[in-house]
Amino acid sequence: MPQFDHSTLVILDDTADRENASDGHSRYGAYISHHADQFHEDGEPLRPVDFAAAAWRTATSPVMAPGYAVVRPDLDRVEVYVDQDGTAQLCAKVGLRHNALAHRPTGRALDWERAPWSRPNEAWPVLVSPERVDRPAVLVTGTVLLPVPESILVTPTAARPGRTLTDEAKAVVAALAEHTNRNLAPLVADLLGGVR
Repeated sequence: MPQFDHSTLVILDDTADRENASDGHSRYGAYISHHADQFHEDGEPLRPVDFAAAAWRTATSPVMAPGYAVVRPDLDRVEVYVDQDGTAQLCAKVGLRHNALAHRPTGRALDWERAPWSRPNEAWPVLVSPERVDRPAVLVTGTVLLPVPESILVTPTAARPGRTLTDEAKAVVAALAEHTNRNLAPLVADLLGGVR
């Protein structure tokens, strides 16, 4: 299991990617081959923003499980969205327990629970809905958005699966992971306020 901290939301695992590759090169590349239709537009390479979204979606769970890009387990997900104006954004969904809120629900509303498979002192527990809902539940999720600068996007030169497309996809996923860890992680840490 990758080691996360407050400044790390995404970890790339190139060693596991190579060691678990059916083609001896990249397990992620095999997933790109299985989703080849998402990596071209009528046989032509995608726009950089669309390529980033396809590369990220394929590199993360649930498409790849475990993912080439492993997201910290306490986050519901981190995705790349392309807006109507053609710009990309990173979007993190963060479950917020009542003790992280300035105003807590009145009464005894149920809250997110630690997943039963989580270890008692796990730093980044997976939060799940209450197993039994016998009274009202207030499950709060924060959405954190971060623009993706065009300068970190990759213009793909290939439209068909192969080493070139895989290497270009890995490059944009690495740039997105670095941008996430450098700029999105502080926003998530601030939102959580050190409380989990």
